[in-house]
This record gives sequence, structure tokens and C-alpha cells, in this order.
Amino acid sequence: MGVSISDAFSTIQSYLGSSYVNDFTLYNRTFRVVVQADTIYRRLVSDMDKYYVRDQSGGMLPLSTLISYNPIEAAPVISHFNIFRSAEVSGVSGQGYSSGQTIDALKEVADRVLPHGYGYEFSGLCYEEIVAGSQTIYIFMLSLTFVFLFLAALYESWSVPFAVMLAVPIAAFGAILALTCVPFLSNNVYAQIGLVTLIGLAAKNAILIVEYAKVRVDKGEDLIQSTIDAVSLRLRPILMTSFAFIFGVMPLVFATGAGAVARRTIGITVLGGMIAASSLAIFIVPVLFVVIIKIAYGKKHLKDLGSH
Repeated sequence: MGVSISDAFSTIQSYLGSSYVNDFTLYNRTFRVVVQADTIYRRLVSDMDKYYVRDQSGGMLPLSTLISYNPIEAAPVISHFNIFRSAEVSGVSGQGYSSGQTIDALKEVADRVLPHGYGYEFSGLCYEEIVAGSQTIYIFMLSLTFVFLFLAALYESWSVPFAVMLAVPIAAFGAILALTCVPFLSNNVYAQIGLVTLIGLAAKNAILIVEYAKVRVDKGEDLIQSTIDAVSLRLRPILMTSFAFIFGVMPLVFATGAGAVARRTIGITVLGGMIAASSLAIFIVPVLFVVIIKIAYGKKHLKDLGSH
């Protein structure tokens, strides 16, 4: 009929969709010219019978002589993930279960029920959590290493910092016990932030005892008496700073509103760790200090210091 396919498609595009023509300026404003059929003429598919297209001879032919239409059903959106057809599944963890447990449950179910040729991948926060999960242990080890190196430089010894560092597991025990006793909290990223914070806070209490005792031992005083004097003298500062920090995190412990779970997780983690570090570490650190000094310095060296 002397009509190209491109002209037929352009006519459908212009009438049903729209077609940009040009711009013109009027009253110091620029207006855009767009060609489109009026609303009442593009309401139904059958309205295309009213559209005309020009043939090679210049005549106008109705599109109904050139095209036919048949309604079919198809998916409005076809999702792909890593170029493969995919179906997205979203969910939240049940009460009392952590996100890590939920991810493990999803993996177990998928491995059991998915037919051959099907696979699964995680995206979004789940993917980030899986990637970051293996990095947690390295973050803790790096934090402990830096604290140890700073203490070694402070005391000019490779053995004395262990008396301080062994207070960290006590604080971690208190934090984990606090999270266990509160059923609606889990060991998530906020709890891990609190554990990293406890490394410095637990070491702080031990430093107050160890630093004073080591100075007196280096001056030649008796190891046991120096440790007892350090404990009795430093007890009040330790309790004052610990109680100040414990009361300072109370707003996090009793937080409400949006994001309250995140704040309460950090607060309860630090609260439990500080209570353990303040109530248990002050008894354990002096004993560890005496044992480590005896092993590191040796009895003969301690006698030399005493005679000096």
C-alpha cells in the first residue's frame, strides 16, 4: 500500500505516546511542542482505527488497513539478577532470632527445596552482612593488637601489657551475658561496636592499677606490697569513672522510639561489660600482674630491684 513500516510505527508512537517536535519562544518564555492524540482518542486500543498515515502517493490511509491487534497477558515487570531471570524474596527475622540465624535458615530451605538448575543469591543488607561477617574477627584482632602495642610502648615491656589485656575477656563475658539475659536483643553489628568500645574501657581500669604498681616495682619496692597499695589507692578512681560511664549509658539502655533497638543494644552491651570489668577485673588484674611480673622479671631480678 505504499506505506513504510517506520511511518506506521511513528504514527502510533506520536498519537498514543507522544512525539517531541521543537521549541518556540513567546513572551520571553520557551514552550515545547509535543504531538499527541487527545485523551478521548487514545483511551482504547480500538482508537487506532481513527489514526491515519500518509502513503507514498500523498494519500491518507487508516491504520486499521495496515495493522491488527490482539490482547495478550504478560508480566508487567521481568526481574533479572546477574543477567538471570529472578524472583525477589523479602522478609524479616522472627522475634528472638538474629539476622544471621535467619540467613542460615533461608540457605537451608533453599538447598532443600529448590529444583535442579535453580540457585539463590543475597543482596542489599543481607549481602553486606554476609561479607562483613567474616571480617569481624579481623577487626577485633586488629583492635587488640593496636591496644597491645600502645601498652607495650607505655610500659616499655612486652609482658606487662598482658596483665591489662586479660581484663578485656572479662568485659566481653559481661557484655555477652547481658545480651543473653535480654531476649529481644541479638549479637548484631551494634553489639559488636559495643564490644570494640569495651576493649578500651576495660583496659582503662586495668591501666590505673598496673601503671602505679609497675612504677613502684621499678623503684625497688616489694611486688606484693606495691600491688596492694596500687589497688587500695586506685580503687576510688576506678569506681568513680566506671559509675560515671555506667550512668552515662543509661539513656541508651532505656531508649525508646525510632531506632531504639540499636541504641539499647549498644547501651546494654557496654553496660554489662563495664559492670563485669568493674566488679571482677579489679580482683583479677592485680593477681595477673603479680604472676606476669614474676614470670617476666624472675625472682633474681626482683631481688636485685629490692636490694637496689
